[in-house]
Amino acid sequence: MQNWYHIFPKNTGLSAFAWLVFCLLPFYFIFRSTSLVETLLGIVMILLFFATYRLSFIKKGWTVYVSVSIEMAISIGMILYFGYVYFSLFLAFYIGNIENKAGFLVLYIVNFVTTVSAVSVGFLMQSPQFIAQTPFIVVSIVGVILLPLTLNSRNKRERLERKLEDANQKISRLMVIEERQRIARDLHDTLGQKLSLIGLKSDLAGKIIERDPETAKKEVEDINQTARMALKEVREMVSDMKNAKLKDEVIHARHILEAAGISFQFNREDTNNELPLLVENVLGMCLKEAVTNVVKHSKATACQVKISNTASEQVLIIQDNGVGSIENSEIQRGNGLQGIRERLDFVNGNLSIDTTNGTTLTIKVPKVIQQKGKEGLE
Repeated sequence: MQNWYHIFPKNTGLSAFAWLVFCLLPFYFIFRSTSLVETLLGIVMILLFFATYRLSFIKKGWTVYVSVSIEMAISIGMILYFGYVYFSLFLAFYIGNIENKAGFLVLYIVNFVTTVSAVSVGFLMQSPQFIAQTPFIVVSIVGVILLPLTLNSRNKRERLERKLEDANQKISRLMVIEERQRIARDLHDTLGQKLSLIGLKSDLAGKIIERDPETAKKEVEDINQTARMALKEVREMVSDMKNAKLKDEVIHARHILEAAGISFQFNREDTNNELPLLVENVLGMCLKEAVTNVVKHSKATACQVKISNTASEQVLIIQDNGVGSIENSEIQRGNGLQGIRERLDFVNGNLSIDTTNGTTLTIKVPKVIQQKGKEGLE
């Protein structure tokens, strides 16, 4: 909160125009005074309040509490002498943004007690200014009570969300690093030994090619066969990387959801039903995209994934208990769902969405397409 416009609190249910009125109103109360001294004193108090209020957002440590104490004293003075109670709302907003729990509680209680006490004295004095604005004073007292609590709770939630987002990013980076290390190990295990063998046989063939051409020829044939075998293994490894296995994506989804604090439940009814590679790849990518949406957009606490099959189709269901979506047009356009539909087009699959209780994505792939896919792969 380092910008000048933070003198007008945001996200409190009131617009900046309402806060601007609260800033200008004290001058109205002051200019109603009959004494020039009171008027000048009131103007000085207003300017001092906003100066210390602005500084309280910049300063750190004990100086913050000094600034707030000065603001509270000015607020009490404005209530008693001029009948202006709305500086207490500015204080309530600032106190709600204090992260230190002890500091928040102390200032919250002090602001509440001093404001209620000053207002009570004003009513006991039977000031016409107080009686005329009784409804607004009641609203201000309610704001002093609820505004700090609401802001403090919201700020805690935002801090936790930021920490969760940072944790998810760290997990993603670690997963990338782990995958790179796995690929490096696979490449080393696949190519290291064979390339070493090729190097040794090449040296041997070069040494004996003149005195024993036949043996050198056999060594060259072994080199050729070893190279072909290594190339085949590399192609198989790359093919495995390209084709995401559905069971691997389920494990990945479990890790991502649990890291985000979302409970995960998985149910598969077709353990003996082997899927064609193309269909398995499509379903795996759809599951990955859907789980990403749950973590980013749903605000859910639980997610269930179910894989089943009927006589005519393979079914993948991803269900969460989150907020769902307000408008169907938003569902149709956003959150990566268009990418899921595009992938399903390759296997004549379809996607349906239900937002009655959370969000339920139902993905169906016809088995007739699966059979054709098997024949084509075979």
